[in-house]
Amino acid sequence: MINPSCPNQACIKSVDNPSKVVRYGFFRVRCGRRRRYRCLRCRRTFSRRTNTAVFGLRCSSHVFERVAHLSVEGMSRAAIARIEGITWHTADHWLTKTSALAQRFNDRQLQRVPIVELQADELRTFAPCKAKPTWVFTSMEVCSRLWSSTVVGRRSYANTKALFSDTLLRGEVVGTPLIMTDGFEFYERVIRTLFGVACIYAQVIKTWRKNRVTRVESRVVIGTTRRLEKALDESEDSARANTAYIERLNLTIRQSVAYLRRRSPPHARCEGRLQWQLLRGAIAVAAISP
Repeated sequence: MINPSCPNQACIKSVDNPSKVVRYGFFRVRCGRRRRYRCLRCRRTFSRRTNTAVFGLRCSSHVFERVAHLSVEGMSRAAIARIEGITWHTADHWLTKTSALAQRFNDRQLQRVPIVELQADELRTFAPCKAKPTWVFTSMEVCSRLWSSTVVGRRSYANTKALFSDTLLRGEVVGTPLIMTDGFEFYERVIRTLFGVACIYAQVIKTWRKNRVTRVESRVVIGTTRRLEKALDESEDSARANTAYIERLNLTIRQSVAYLRRRSPPHARCEGRLQWQLLRGAIAVAAISP
């Protein structure tokens, strides 16, 4: 078995004098004993659970994983506590910890993502009641199929700008990006503010009648029709202006996050709970997406 790396940040960042980890006996726990390791550089001892989601838990890691999976499937904390034989506060603490670690993982891994073809859309849900609709803004880099950013809140200019600002913060624009959205009024203002004329932006307008799409048309907002046709010819995925990829991602998110499923008992009590649930649901989306 390969020894883990030292969790000390000084050892991780050191290139000239890398750490060397050796086995350093065992220590007792409730379910038996666990291996202890020691870094010969900083003399620090640690276990395999150090700086992980299961560090400090007085139970098996399998129980912790089941609690996270049951939450993604839509079970309440009270039901999870009854099934797993733990208290409600323990289940709530574990799920909050899982969401915080998922956020930290996203912030660390989603950096300098090439932005070549971008699509954005929004989902409608409610929290805490149907009288208060809540919107989930999502953006997707089509070439890599990466779910890049998410913003939960009202359908406003501020949240629309926050979505694209976060996408730009995590990404890196390559050439002249192709951006496609629906006809929501604030998209054009935000994209003009953040991208200016250094992009090609098209809107896909759908006409609905009796819950069916009867007409689909596209219009060029930034750029020219010739530039749009050239960008579509060079695209590896899109033959015409569309929002099919982000809409398919939204469907996957609805199926993976219980709070967003239609005609189901679970719903978020507040926007914060919905945000944490989306972070945990991102794990399930990544597992089933191509």
